[in-house]
Amino acid sequence: MTAVPPSDSDWSGDVLDRLFSSLGNAGGIVAAVSGGPDSIALMHLLARWRAAAPRPRILVATVDHGLRPDSADEAAFVAREAGALGLPHRTLAWTGDKPRTGLQEAAREARYRLLVHQAREEGASHLVTAHTQDDQAETVLMRMARGSGLAGLAGMRAERDRDGVRHARPLLTCSKTSLVRLCEGQGWRYVDDPSNRNEAFARVRWRGIMPALAAEGLTAERLARLAERLAQADEALDAKAREALSLAGAAGDGDGIVLEAGRLAEEPFEIALRMLTAMLERSGARLEASRLHRIEACTRRLREAIRAGEELRATVAGQLVRLDPSGRLTVRPEPPRRRGVRPMSYP
Repeated sequence: MTAVPPSDSDWSGDVLDRLFSSLGNAGGIVAAVSGGPDSIALMHLLARWRAAAPRPRILVATVDHGLRPDSADEAAFVAREAGALGLPHRTLAWTGDKPRTGLQEAAREARYRLLVHQAREEGASHLVTAHTQDDQAETVLMRMARGSGLAGLAGMRAERDRDGVRHARPLLTCSKTSLVRLCEGQGWRYVDDPSNRNEAFARVRWRGIMPALAAEGLTAERLARLAERLAQADEALDAKAREALSLAGAAGDGDGIVLEAGRLAEEPFEIALRMLTAMLERSGARLEASRLHRIEACTRRLREAIRAGEELRATVAGQLVRLDPSGRLTVRPEPPRRRGVRPMSYP
C-alpha cells in the first residue's frame, strides 16, 4: 500500500510512526547523513521518533569521499549536529585511488560498502538513507534512458537487503521541497553540496530536465507512482518464475543448477527470462543491468533449441549454460580457460 506523504505542516508522531514503521524492531540503525537538507531532515526526524518511545539505538554515519576540499568540514558539521541531538556519529573515509571515469558509480559503491561494514561493526540490522520521491523519479528516467527492464524501471525499493543488512528508504514518498521547507521552518542547519549542480554528472543533468517534464504532466510524483506499480508487477512475475522453477524441478547439481528445460519453452518469454536469470544468480553470477540484453538473447536461443530438440552451449556472465539432447538444462560457473582454448560466448 502506498504511504501518504506528509504535508509541509504535518510531521506529527503518527506520521513518524508510519514513515519509520519498519524500523521499530530493528536491532540497531545506522543513519547515513551527508549534511544536505534531505539527510539532515532524516536525522532530526529519527531523533524525534526515538525520543517519543523506546526505540532501537541510532548511529549517524557520514561518508567522506575525499573528493572536495570541504568534505571533512561537512562531516565534522554533521557530527556536531548529531551530538546536539544526543546521537553518536562516525565519519567513514573513502581512501585510496579514485577512478577518472565512472566516479559517481564508484563513489556510490564505496559509500554502501563503508556503511554496511559500519552497520556490521555496530551490530545494527538496518541502514537508513534519505532518498526522496525526486531521487526515485530521476532514477526511473536514468534507467529508462539505459533501456532497463521491468525490475530496473521499478526504481529504488523502499527496503532491500545489502549483504545481510536491511537498507530502508523511509522518505521515498516525501518530496525534496517538503524536506527543505521542514529544515528551514525548524531552523535545522544543512550544507549545500556544489556537486549537486555539476552537470558533468548524469543525475544532475536529468534533474535539470525535470521541470520541463513536470510542465507536460510527467511529475516526480507520477514517475514515483509508475515505479511503485512496476515494482508490484515485478514482484508478481518473480513469484510466477519461482513457481515455474519449482515445477521444472530446479535443483543444485554439484557447483551448478539443473532443471528439465521443457518448461522454459512453454512459459511466456518474460517468465522464461526470469527462470534463466534466477539460475545464473544461484550459480554465482553477479548480474548487472547492462547484461539484460545478453540474457534475453540467450533465453531466445534456448527456447528455439528446446523446441527443435537441439543442443546448446553458451557462456553468460561467467556461467556455462548447457542444454543437452535429453532436454536437461545446466548452469554452472565457467571452468578456467586453458591457453589457446576459448569457449563459445553468447551472444
